[in-house]
Amino acid sequence: MKLLYLANGLAVGVFGMVLSASFCEVVWTREKRRALVGSMVCLLLLQALVYAALEEGSLEALYPLVTHLPLAVVLCWLSGQRLWPVISVLTAYLCCQLRRWLALLVVAMAGGGIILQDVVQLVVTLPLLWALVRYAAPSVRAISHYPTSVQWQFAVIPALSYGFDYLTRIYTDWLNEGSPAAVEFMPFVCCLAYLLFVLRTSEEVQARTALEQTQNSLNLQVDQAVREIEALRVSQKTASTYRHDLRHHLQYLSACIENGRSEQAQDYIHTICAEIDAGKVTVYCQNEAANLILSAFAGRAEARGIPLKIQAVIPQDLPVSESDLCVLLSNALENALHACAALRTAGQRAEIALSAYEKNARLFLEIRNSCGDAVAFDEEGIPVTDRPGHGIGVRSICAISERYGGLTSFAAKDGCFTLRVML
Repeated sequence: MKLLYLANGLAVGVFGMVLSASFCEVVWTREKRRALVGSMVCLLLLQALVYAALEEGSLEALYPLVTHLPLAVVLCWLSGQRLWPVISVLTAYLCCQLRRWLALLVVAMAGGGIILQDVVQLVVTLPLLWALVRYAAPSVRAISHYPTSVQWQFAVIPALSYGFDYLTRIYTDWLNEGSPAAVEFMPFVCCLAYLLFVLRTSEEVQARTALEQTQNSLNLQVDQAVREIEALRVSQKTASTYRHDLRHHLQYLSACIENGRSEQAQDYIHTICAEIDAGKVTVYCQNEAANLILSAFAGRAEARGIPLKIQAVIPQDLPVSESDLCVLLSNALENALHACAALRTAGQRAEIALSAYEKNARLFLEIRNSCGDAVAFDEEGIPVTDRPGHGIGVRSICAISERYGGLTSFAAKDGCFTLRVML
């Protein structure tokens, strides 16, 4: 029985040391492998010396000093890190509980004693070590590259478990005596860990959503900038053509005047002016950014045969940033144009009407567009869709409204979809 106890002690020592090293981010050269193996041998010999020199039970009480602390120092030297090797040792100690719990489970089911417990722990050591090194260690090592604050959060559960085990099971007998504080401590830790996990997950989701909205806004701004550059390129090419043909126009007008055909000359001038006006940005309001967006979408709507009625009284100075205004208008008009284009493809009538104005330092926007299929809304009244790549614009609109403490409403009735935004 004593031999079995010693074999189990040797197994758990090797198990914890190898697992601690696998959790550490170390570039394993031949020299470092030799240093680790040599350190493990020295620590095991130190354990044997303490076991032989002191009374039974002393080794377990001194284990943090004769094994855990020296092992952490060795791993700090091998990895060049300070905090993470300590966390690796604590995490490996926590994983050692898997051996003991599996053995206790078998003993509880089979009705054996301490001998069966030691045998089961020996049997599961190698398979469990292989599984942890193969599947868990890479993910644990990856956390060593995270910020120190994240590493501290990861260390909370292993550190509490380590302190709890030594305080209630090794240095005292509180756990076996059924002390309420000891019995209820781990459920308390589980509850605390769950709450921290929920808070952390919520923060991560909010950060990810903000990044998606920022990315979407940047993509929209880039797309709009590309359209504006293309429009400027076309306008510049048209102006260059008119400059090139100016001499010919003047010669034609001169000939008309010389031959007394003033009406024909007047009509020709009106035609040239109309062509020039068609290439410029339509002025809908005082806000230049809004004019660019509205003009661009008016051109796209006209190219698709979709009537777009615009009534905009938007001043240059607004409580909304220019980038957010562009993203808001672009998202709203893009969604309306997409819905109407689908109706036009199906041979149905479609139109868009936009109304925007500023009052009492607030921007009011309303867009009505034809819609075909029934629009699905979630419990908050926000339209949803299962089509990939869609729905981001709606989330962006809601995010901008929330950022400025505004209101957003969506409604669909009698084939007409209505978006109202107040910022």
